[in-house]
Amino acid sequence: MYVAVKGGERAIDSAHAWLAEERRGAPDVPELSIAQIREQQGLAINRVMAEGSLFDPDLAALAIKQARGDLIEAIFLIRAYRTTLPRFGASRPVDTAAMACDRRISATFKDVPGGQVLGPTFDYTHRLLDFALAAEEGTPGDAADEAQGADRNADPPRKPHVLGFLDRDGLIEPASREPDLAHSAPADLTREPLELPASRALRLQALARADEGFLLGLAYSTQRGYARNHAFVGELRIGTVAVEMDIPELGFAIEIGEITMTECETVNQFTGSKSEPPQFTRGYGLVFGQTERKAIAMALVDRALRWEELGEDFVGAPAQDAEFVLSHADNIQATGFLEHIKLPHYVDFQSELELVRKLRRDAETGAEGAK
Repeated sequence: MYVAVKGGERAIDSAHAWLAEERRGAPDVPELSIAQIREQQGLAINRVMAEGSLFDPDLAALAIKQARGDLIEAIFLIRAYRTTLPRFGASRPVDTAAMACDRRISATFKDVPGGQVLGPTFDYTHRLLDFALAAEEGTPGDAADEAQGADRNADPPRKPHVLGFLDRDGLIEPASREPDLAHSAPADLTREPLELPASRALRLQALARADEGFLLGLAYSTQRGYARNHAFVGELRIGTVAVEMDIPELGFAIEIGEITMTECETVNQFTGSKSEPPQFTRGYGLVFGQTERKAIAMALVDRALRWEELGEDFVGAPAQDAEFVLSHADNIQATGFLEHIKLPHYVDFQSELELVRKLRRDAETGAEGAK
């Protein structure tokens, strides 16, 4: 570390104190509370929880405050904290068909059972700064709260997945081509290192906690022709799902809480093969919180990675290369490897410097000899 640099440990302590001062900002401005960050910066909270692999809005808010708004640093803090937590067991797979939807849209069908639910979204807003927000005036009215409550109460208990209608007519591949996972649970990426080749279940785990920006770029590349991946959003839904856990002493499962999730299923073209008739194929994304951009990107990349399974040609697209995608998608690994180069490398550099000097001397000697 930089202990040997001017000031030593005292300089490091001062750097920490300066960081705390910068985090606090001007003392005449009220300090942000954890509750304010949790309630008013929800999308940032959701990203930190998703990529940190820990659903806890309060801890995510604390991490964002500690990291001064640097979301990757906040994700790092959450990941580190997560490793200290005991594990009591595993929950059952969540039933997203029973999701209480705040938002549920389909780009493939206009009329779907349960209806389109636009929900809270920027999709229909003008991208103009709203200076009324700077005035910090007022709070949402009771009428808005009542309307939201009425909409929630009006939701049917279950909303069938839109792709189920294509499946019913045999127009889309089955939901899973892999063996039944009930008797062989997939590896847990939070406890075991990634190994290649990876199953689809393991790939989806990696994509769920991958860096949103990296995944967005890869997904965009597939739309521009790098993977021949033209997709429609069959369904995008956001809402709360129950988490259930089997209790051996009771002999049945109980609900231990609810979490907010975003699920995206894409419909992709497929011309068929010698053993498969022409039909649509699927891409899938499931992420903590309201993170629809991430879920859509995840579904596009998931589909691109399935080229070999579906008997398609490898066209050399980055999104088709599982080793490239999965080895570089994790922003914590990327950050650690990238930022370590700002730490002391005096010995390494001196050896490189001496090598360059020697090569220059040898080149100069050779040039003089040629004369």
